[in-house]
Amino acid sequence: MKGLILSGGKGTRLYPLTFTSAKQLIPVANKPVLFRVIESIRDAGITDIGIVVGDTAEEIKRAVGRGGQWGVEITYIPQEAPLGLAHAVKISQEFLGDDRFVMFLGDNVIQGGISPLIADFANSQYNSQVVLTRVDQPEQYGVAQLDEEHRIVRLIEKPKDPPSDLALVGIYMFDPYIFEAVNAIKPSWRGELEITDAIQWLIDQDYNVYPHIHHGWWIDTGRPGDMLEANSLVLEELKPTIEGYVDRDSEVDSRVTIDQGAEVINSVIRGPAIIGKDTRIVNAYVGPFTSIYHHCVVENAEISRSIVLEHSEIRNLDRRIEDSLIGRNVTLHRSPIRPRAYKFTIGDYSNLGLLGEGGH
Repeated sequence: MKGLILSGGKGTRLYPLTFTSAKQLIPVANKPVLFRVIESIRDAGITDIGIVVGDTAEEIKRAVGRGGQWGVEITYIPQEAPLGLAHAVKISQEFLGDDRFVMFLGDNVIQGGISPLIADFANSQYNSQVVLTRVDQPEQYGVAQLDEEHRIVRLIEKPKDPPSDLALVGIYMFDPYIFEAVNAIKPSWRGELEITDAIQWLIDQDYNVYPHIHHGWWIDTGRPGDMLEANSLVLEELKPTIEGYVDRDSEVDSRVTIDQGAEVINSVIRGPAIIGKDTRIVNAYVGPFTSIYHHCVVENAEISRSIVLEHSEIRNLDRRIEDSLIGRNVTLHRSPIRPRAYKFTIGDYSNLGLLGEGGH
């Protein structure tokens, strides 16, 4: 089998972080989501992986390279515009050839990896297998209807009256018949070739399309709140290690990871949390479900349930930062001069909420 990762989206729901950076490279628990997808495919025994790239292709190529750090071989497949998931399959035919393959959206995080479902598909005669999970609000997703033989008979996009609570996760397996499907369908009202239409075409032509129902958690990291939730879930699963320096005046609990070169001075860190390489935490409090990436500084400040990206500094704040996603090379501090004020360097379209003294 081969792997196909879709990594060409613009990430508009994560502005301003994605104005200048690929959304798939934003880290969850200090590891870019795209890296987690590559590892998940590799751990399932697949080493030949294509990545469909768009406007952020050069950044993704610099970060991923040829795949040697994971023991895989990466092929890049340029997509001139985001014309749909089925279009991404269509332009990948030369790379995929006659092999079966798994297609994985590059901004999804799934508990437990994909090895069991790859094994299911490899040992079956299915033409396609689609990963589904039960959700509380199926009307917000693409939903699958199953028959008595546990086959998918219909896919419905955001139905007003959902026939089930089984939503499409964004992980699909196909054999070469999918190319007949993507060449047969027409663009949707969005002007895109929809993968749901291609799968429905397979169903209508009596090909075998079966579900794999995922029982763990799954998150599409397309929005800031989703990123924070994914970060919290992955942090809970990390095996903590202390490779950096913690002085005797600091309190670091057993659920904290501190990477090589990091320093914790006169501070308190409550896990699950991770402190990245060469980051300094000084006279600070880092609360649960917080990831601080490499080469950052948090000094005389408090932060919890947040993600801080690389080369950012947070200093001298008298209020705790919570539920925040702070980008790269951000400086966040209080001005030392009067009048007393917070002083920020914040990216375009940032949303900054401050509560002053007395609740004003």
